[in-house]
Amino acid sequence: MAETVVWGTGRARAVLATTILGSGMAMLDSTIVNVALPRIGAELGASVAGLQWILDGYLLALASLILVAGSLGDRYGRRRVFAFGVLWFGAASLLCGLAPTTELLVVARVLQGVGGALLTPGSLAILQSVFARADRGRAIGAWSGLSGVATAVGPLLGGLLVQAWSWRLAFLINLPVAVACVWLARRHVPESRDEALTGHPNVGESAVGALGLAGVTGALVEAPVRGADPLVVTAAVLGVGCLVAFVVLQRRGRDPLVPPRLFADRTFVLANALTFLVYAALGGVMVLMVLQLQVSLRYPPTAAGLASLPITLIMLALSARSGSLAQRIGPRAQLVAGPILIGAGMLLLRRVVPGADYWTGVLPGLLVFGLGLAAVVAPVTATVLAAAPDRYAGVASGVNNAVARTGSLLAVAVLPAVAGLTGAQYADPTALTEGWRTALLVCAVAAAVGGLLALGTDNGVLKPTPEVPECHSCGVDAPPARVPE
Repeated sequence: MAETVVWGTGRARAVLATTILGSGMAMLDSTIVNVALPRIGAELGASVAGLQWILDGYLLALASLILVAGSLGDRYGRRRVFAFGVLWFGAASLLCGLAPTTELLVVARVLQGVGGALLTPGSLAILQSVFARADRGRAIGAWSGLSGVATAVGPLLGGLLVQAWSWRLAFLINLPVAVACVWLARRHVPESRDEALTGHPNVGESAVGALGLAGVTGALVEAPVRGADPLVVTAAVLGVGCLVAFVVLQRRGRDPLVPPRLFADRTFVLANALTFLVYAALGGVMVLMVLQLQVSLRYPPTAAGLASLPITLIMLALSARSGSLAQRIGPRAQLVAGPILIGAGMLLLRRVVPGADYWTGVLPGLLVFGLGLAAVVAPVTATVLAAAPDRYAGVASGVNNAVARTGSLLAVAVLPAVAGLTGAQYADPTALTEGWRTALLVCAVAAAVGGLLALGTDNGVLKPTPEVPECHSCGVDAPPARVPE
């Protein structure tokens, strides 16, 4: 049994710092690359499809492997797999920073996604496994808020790095962060695993799922350029066939990657559906916003990154409180209101067009957008984990992360075509602005639908179980309990 960590102790702060640093590195990279895209495209001569693959190569590996990665952590040790993933991510970041062509950068990004898949579910699984149950909502809220800050600060940091030297710094900055994270993990994080699991994880099923996502993504990215040529049709058929096969294997297998019993819980299903829609909307908007600001409004990279600072401040100030509030009153109100606020913020951002003033055109939408994110991110994460049995902490975290990354993956693959952007049109302010406004409308609707789905969730899912007593201290052989403050 893992050592129990209670809120307010030095050990708790160290565990939080480790998980935030690791997951924040991956989240930071996802956004920091967005602001570097115009410079990457100019230096490497990339088309819209090339830029999509630079983003989707990473997301594809991440979404495809995150399920088996969560299972690996449950079986072999969540701290061990997390630390290995951080090291892999750092090494792949070095390859990204040295890549001389678009094709090699895409390959390096795929490898980076493998590392991200190994470390991302480990962060939440560690919190869910080692913190006392009554403290998990607060811990996950702090993790969500500070990790979300890493996501939001990415554009600003990316702009500074790009203007300081090159887009390559957006990747090379991960090297010292990875080293520090592994040191903290080995020194402060208790090891935990599911002792009931035996044998080896089914890597074959993960490969089938990966092929399915790869086929569908490839077809969606290449279809606007190639049309319905044999390569696109083959990729689509292969992708859909593999995804169907993956679902069948999960339902009939004796040791599935995703235990079907997880999806017998309505709250688990609805919270993941909300996650898919919100992160699809978020992923699509964040990619296009930095392009719109730089190309259409002529912001330099640093100013384009600085523009999203209000989101950072809101997430920093409110996310941990949002997690605590959901623990007290139940998550449903925030799961409904948060996505609707996100959608409203996106509609306000449709005023971000050439000639728009920052204070009246950009800032109002960002403020509403940030309030929505702060309201929903911590509660939806805590809800998904609480709706699953503790022994499936790694798998549940993996499912939720896979759903979020798949949402972003498909948004990046589909939105440019929906918005009418192909070839080098991302460099044309007129075409980009028209596509930007169309994409925002689509994403706003998706976010609002996610909020409506949350009406069906169990509002009592975050309440501590009655068998967990309050005590001043509990040994490792006793149930986790809350230490009074």
